Amino acid sequence: MKAVRRWLACLAMIPLMAAAASAQDKPKIKLGFAKCAHCTPLVLTPEYAKDIDLEVVPFNTGNDVLTALVSKSIDVGQITYLHYATALDKGFDVMAISGQVNGGSQILLSNDLPVEPNDWAGLKTMIAERKAAGKPLKVAASRGNAQDIHMRGAFAKQGIDIAKDVEFVNIPNPSDHAQALRRGEVDLICSVEPFATQIRQVKAGKFFTYPYDQSAGELTNLMLTRSDVIVANRKGLQSTVGAIVKVDDFVAKNHDAWVGVITKVTGLDKTIAEGAIENLKPDYRMYKPQALAIAAMMKELKYISKDVSAEVSKNMDYSFLQAASGLSAADLGNK
Repeated sequence: MKAVRRWLACLAMIPLMAAAASAQDKPKIKLGFAKCAHCTPLVLTPEYAKDIDLEVVPFNTGNDVLTALVSKSIDVGQITYLHYATALDKGFDVMAISGQVNGGSQILLSNDLPVEPNDWAGLKTMIAERKAAGKPLKVAASRGNAQDIHMRGAFAKQGIDIAKDVEFVNIPNPSDHAQALRRGEVDLICSVEPFATQIRQVKAGKFFTYPYDQSAGELTNLMLTRSDVIVANRKGLQSTVGAIVKVDDFVAKNHDAWVGVITKVTGLDKTIAEGAIENLKPDYRMYKPQALAIAAMMKELKYISKDVSAEVSKNMDYSFLQAASGLSAADLGNK
């Protein structure tokens, strides 16, 4: 009888042991993202990646995400096309494997500036007058993020030299942008959603323009990994990209869910989140021609030290997106 009981006990343990072994066998991926409205849908990816152990980790900025990626603290990082070119300029081992969400930039003005929305001529006149008076207009962004390059590109297209015509102020954390405008520390700022919408809704500043008339267009987010992760954990990366594709499709159709994750991650009001997503476009494609244009613009603006066009092309791996979406590389932006 004792032998039978031991045998039955062993049989009962088999499912538990199998479940534990299955959990241990699951590929593990740690994904980092910045706490902006674009990036918050990534908190939903573990729900769509059931065959892997996917951990999602928030960071304050894209620069922090890139640092974590290259130091091997995470396996996949949500950054921007700007960070991608910067990383390649520095010789870092990074590979682009997916897009995520684009848009999300606004240029905002101090409430005291007598300039109307989209009135570049009026803004340029004011910049010239302030420069002549020895009190240059103070313009701000979080240096190194997509909004910074969007602003610089838009200014350059209008003939405004940020290095000579205005005074640039770096405010690393986008959550500090509203207070900087409110306190009068800056006159103009290019901010990211949902903080840009927050500035308008709390009346800390007023809308000037969407800075998409430049080489970067609306392109913003890009998902990066490293070559060692591709070699060691291809299954984990494939499931991660598949989850990103599914989440993009989901939030594009379900704005309430997107609003929910924005408020959860940022702590901002629902009305701010609802306004923010009007300036955002879920898009998992990777646009190689535009990425090359961004790299060229960054070189021209002296944001990077060398031409990284060859690296930009070489380090975009479309295979994961092709498998996840069923689309060709050309349809995914490799044209």
